[in-house]
Formats: sequence, C-alpha cells, structure tokens
Amino acid sequence: MQELKYHRILLKLTGESLASATGTGIDATQAIQIAKRIKEVRELGVEVAIVIGAGNLWRGRIGQEMGMDQATADYMGMLGTVMNALALMDALEHQSVITRVMSAIEMRTVAEPYIRRRAIRHLEKGRVVIFGGGTGNPYFSTDTAAALRAMEIGADVLIKATKVDGVYDSDPKKNSNAVKFDELTYIETINRRLEVMDPTAITMCMEHKLPIHVLNLWDVGALKKALLGEKIGTIVR
Repeated sequence: MQELKYHRILLKLTGESLASATGTGIDATQAIQIAKRIKEVRELGVEVAIVIGAGNLWRGRIGQEMGMDQATADYMGMLGTVMNALALMDALEHQSVITRVMSAIEMRTVAEPYIRRRAIRHLEKGRVVIFGGGTGNPYFSTDTAAALRAMEIGADVLIKATKVDGVYDSDPKKNSNAVKFDELTYIETINRRLEVMDPTAITMCMEHKLPIHVLNLWDVGALKKALLGEKIGTIVR
C-alpha cells in the first residue's frame, strides 16, 4: 500500500459545490458525490476536517449592494455555512461516515460549539469534522476561516477543492491557451492575483508554512491521488 503524504487535512469547499445546476440551493446528489470522495480518503486513514462556504445560499456582497450593513450581511452568510455543513453531514452519515458539525456561532441544538481541543479529539477518533460559521466574526471570508482552522488543528495541508484541475494564469474556460502551474510560491500567488484564496488566507498560510493544494474534487480519484503523493493539481508553498 502506498504511503500517505498527508495524514490530517483541512478540505475547503465552496458553497457552490453543493449547488444544483443553477448554481444555487442544495442538491442532495452533489452532496452525496462529495461524501463518497471524502469516505474514500477516510478509508485510507486520513483525518478529515472541512470548511464550507455559503455562496450557493447567500453572498454578503449582495447584501451590501442592497444597502445592508456589512456585518449583518456577513452574519447571514455564516448561518448559510451551517446549513451547508448540516447537509453535508447528512450525506456523509448516509455513507456511514461518522461526522460532527462544529459552529463558531453557538447554536447548540444543531451543532457543537467550536472548541479546538474537542475538534482535535474528534479527528483522532476518526470522525469527520465540519466547521461552520466561518471564523465567527464578520469581515473574514471562509477562505480565512479554512486557513485558521487548518492551523489550529495542526493540519498537514489545506486542500482547496475546485472544479478546475489546478491554478492557471487565466480562466481556462475562457482562454484555451491558459497555462497551468504545477507549483507556486505564496508571494507569486498574491502578486499575480490568481484568486486561489483571498490574500489574508494565503498570507496566514505563508506565515505558518502551511501548503495549499488546489485540485478538482470532481475528477474521480483526484483527492485520493493527492493524499498519496501523486502529481495532481497545483501546490502553493
């Protein structure tokens, strides 16, 4: 059996990964497909934590454009991430993967409050942990929440799951001549404005030497191959 490259990961998912073909709402079929990929790597013995966005349900930017206070709009987005976390938990448990949702905003009826040491203990026991509620503070993205939680739990890597097989110098869907990067430095990523993650998240990863691995979650076996050290996607370090 191949040796694992990463033993504990933080998987960053966009809210759109759960969306229907329209890009909005929660599609149970999409949730099940993600759950199957996560189950596959759990069976390798990888400890998996997840941060998920809420772009399929709400974007704070839209609220601001409507004249809404940014903090209020951001809190609404945080609530959306908990909804997505619960949907993904349900899909995972239908795949017999024991899962816990922890929220940075307390709502004890539906999720555990986020406590760092408890989260680590869940991972050590083989449970998947989904972090909802972002950082618990407005003005911070779920990218930043992912970087923060990855460092708090001692993850070996932050995996940014997308629908593209890595990072390109331009949008490969619009430019057939777009060039894919196999590896980038944090500074290159920020200076080129490649939109891998927001600059705050990348800077945090750089300061703590946490690698970011960008891959296409929808490529069958891509996540598993990355965890086994195969050349997949783009690594930022």
